[in-house]
Amino acid sequence: MPIVSLQGVTKSYPPATKDGAPVVAVDDVSLDIAQGDVFGIIGYSGAGKSTLVRLINALEPTTSGRLVVDGVDVTTLSERELRRVRGGIGMIFQQFNLFSAKTVRANIAYPLRLAGWAKADIEARVTELLAFVGLSDKARAYPEQLSGGQKQRVGIARALATRPAILLADEATSALDPQTTHEVLELLDRVNREQGVTIVVITHEMDVIQTLATKVAVMENGRVVEQGDVFEVFSNPQNPASQRFVGTVIKGVPSPAEQASLQARHEGRLVTFSFRDGDSSQAQVFLDLAEAGLGFELVYGGINDIRGRAFGHLTLAIRGSDAAIDAALTKIGAHATVTEAARATGAAAAEGEVR
Repeated sequence: MPIVSLQGVTKSYPPATKDGAPVVAVDDVSLDIAQGDVFGIIGYSGAGKSTLVRLINALEPTTSGRLVVDGVDVTTLSERELRRVRGGIGMIFQQFNLFSAKTVRANIAYPLRLAGWAKADIEARVTELLAFVGLSDKARAYPEQLSGGQKQRVGIARALATRPAILLADEATSALDPQTTHEVLELLDRVNREQGVTIVVITHEMDVIQTLATKVAVMENGRVVEQGDVFEVFSNPQNPASQRFVGTVIKGVPSPAEQASLQARHEGRLVTFSFRDGDSSQAQVFLDLAEAGLGFELVYGGINDIRGRAFGHLTLAIRGSDAAIDAALTKIGAHATVTEAARATGAAAAEGEVR
């Protein structure tokens, strides 16, 4: 059974005005999160991601639908019973949410004290977590003395203190610089691999999902519009929202306007080669073109990698006789996807030059 299962879950809020309609933040969402997964939920601001987190964490009730967390239908529980469910869920935040007047050690110990752990057990657990997140030398420091990355490490240690089965990360790297983000994502990957914690990552950053997640759901206007394996969704997105996200990290096939501009600036025929894991390598395509005696220039696109699996698009301006280019494209087309841009007419070329 999945560790988290949403079945037709909707969350709406009262209308802002007397005559207004209810505000639907999460709209008929169904998805399953398997134990041990790193499940990414991605969407632009207002998509409903953070509301979904609060539902999973039982901080807000669903309006309708069924929500099962670790085998328990949370929509049927009392507030007292919900508190026990929350004890099995850790949470880390964008702004860290540390107690400024408490030391690092005291921040990590706080949920253990609330849970009634014995003093000796608290000391041992906090010492273990400080070592795990690489902050043993900061035990007596206060949050104001830490960098952003160190604060988030404290947040992760505190979220893991009671040994939760699920860790929710709500925009946990949005306030961090790229290098620190990479370090925090590596730590979360260790949490998943070494401690077996299921992680749900809420973000609007594509890089976070492709680096850390194994599965992904794309949200727009409160609905899940696409979900599945990260590589499959990102290498072949079906929904326009998914396509926009993929376009933020890798360029696809150039649009007609981009093709016109490229044709105005580069000599030769524009051809896009699309790659997915298992296709012919880009090196083989370049070799085939060179063996055909053709000149070529990379003018658009790129290749991306998700956990060792590559995908992407490379657009080349290829120079040579039409017959030689046609023969080479036929050969390459047997083991790679080939898309040739329409040849520019005089008017289209002129338009491209103006742009």
